[in-house]
Order: sequence, then structure tokens, then C-alpha cells
Amino acid sequence: MLDSRKPPPSTPASSIGSAMGREQGTREFSFSSADFERVRKLIYQHAGISLSPVKQDMVYSRLARRLRATGTNTFGEYLDLLERGGADEWERFVNSLTTNLTSFFREPHHFPLLADHLNKLGTKRPIRIWCSAASTGEEPYSIAMTVLETCGANVSHVSIFASDLDTNVLATAQKGVYPIERVEKISPDRLKRFFLKGSGSQEGFVSVRPELKRLIEFQRVNLLEPNWPVRGPLDVIFCRNVMIYFDKPTQYKILSRFAPLLQPDGLMFAGHSESFLHAADLFKSLGKTVYALTKAR
Repeated sequence: MLDSRKPPPSTPASSIGSAMGREQGTREFSFSSADFERVRKLIYQHAGISLSPVKQDMVYSRLARRLRATGTNTFGEYLDLLERGGADEWERFVNSLTTNLTSFFREPHHFPLLADHLNKLGTKRPIRIWCSAASTGEEPYSIAMTVLETCGANVSHVSIFASDLDTNVLATAQKGVYPIERVEKISPDRLKRFFLKGSGSQEGFVSVRPELKRLIEFQRVNLLEPNWPVRGPLDVIFCRNVMIYFDKPTQYKILSRFAPLLQPDGLMFAGHSESFLHAADLFKSLGKTVYALTKAR
């Protein structure tokens, strides 16, 4: 636990309690304002996620599944079990409360900029990319497609490390198999080059081709843990639509750990709704939610 961080701001019990009280009669488990505040504190301490006060219904529906699975009868009993238990239930707890919205070539303006950066770097030294919120894999595979389109067959100098907090979505990412509707917006040329169409029992699905998988190493990483299994120097960090779940002090701590990992000319890609003006001593904006080091080492 990172006890030095301030807990998320508390929510008035009256506002939560009144909303929850209206629904208790229809719920399988009682879910008090104190239960909700305890969940908020635990997910903040363990994963740095600041749950909004408006998320109580989402928290109930997702964690009710864990109560059923563990055979506990109340949220208090489940949270007691969680705090006494081992890593497995903590992992399931975090997986239940994290949201993974993604798509292939999401925020498409970033990928031509990545291609330009790859061209500038050339092939004289290894190129290392970290996708720090891989989710179900669409983002790292989009990065890999951009690498292959830019570098051609000569990609032995490029490696992509893809990580996420949620082990469930990482399992999907490693398989690289998706319902066909997930690739509907990808161009026919890319579909033909980078995907295999399923048949028989796999009809209606596509699989990414092996040459994409070979570029990527998947591994679970909690950005709040003191030790990351990724080492610099990195040429590119994708950290998109992740920081919105953290408060500003937590964002700054993560950014301060990103900075030493980047090459002096490295780039960091952020999400469209994220701004790091509070970390201007670490990163400067290049526009289009792309950042560079403020002070190149």
C-alpha cells in the first residue's frame, strides 16, 4: 500500500445513503454508504484509482459478483476477506472495478506521428516502445501494425512491451482473437495484411497474424507498484486514457517515473482528455496530446 497518498475525498453520507436507501429493497445485498467509502479507499490505496461518487451503482453491480463467488453475505464481510486474503482476490477486486474501453487505431492522429518518429530513429539502434495500458490488445496491435507498415520486414530492432493492471483483458490481448465487428473500421488492406479470418467454430472472429504477436511482450503491471518490469531507455511510451483515473499527485508520481525511462528524444502519447500542465517540469506538450521531456538529459 502507498500510505503516503491522501485518500480520495469522502462523499457526504447523506447524498449516497439516500440514493442507496431507495434501492435496498431491490438489491440482493445491503450496500451502505460506509461500504462504498471503504471500497473507494481500498481501490485508491491498491491501484491509485479515484472512484467518483456517482459510481456507487457500478461498484455494487460489479462487486456483487465477487460476493456470490466467495460465498460472503455482506459487503463488509467480503471486504474483510479481501483485506485478510492474498493476491488472487485483490487481483479479482481490481479487475472488477477497472474499465477497459478501447479500439483499433483509437485516436488515429497518433499513429502517423508514431510512424514519423520511427522514420527519424531509423535502424541504427534498438527501438523500444511501452504501451502501458494495453487493455484487450487493440492498442499494442495498432502500434505493431504501424511499426510493420513503417519499417517493412526489417523489424528485428523494434520491441513492444504491453502491460495492463487487469489480467483478464491481458489474457484476451495475448490470444489476439476478436469478434469480426471489432475490426469493421480497419481498412481492407490492413485486414488482409494483418488478420486471419476464422472459419468453422471460429467463424465470425479474426485473429491477428503471428508477425504482430512476435513484436509484443505482454505482462501485468500496476503503475503504482514500486518496481516495474520495464527498463529504459524507451523511445515511446503510450499512456492513453489511464491518468484520468488518478488524482493529480498520483499522476505526477507516475510521470516522474516515466521521465527517466525515456530517451532524450523520446515521445509520450496521452489520451485526448488528459493534460499534464501540472507536470510541466517533466514533460512539455508538442500538441495533439503528444509530450516530450522538458529537459533532455
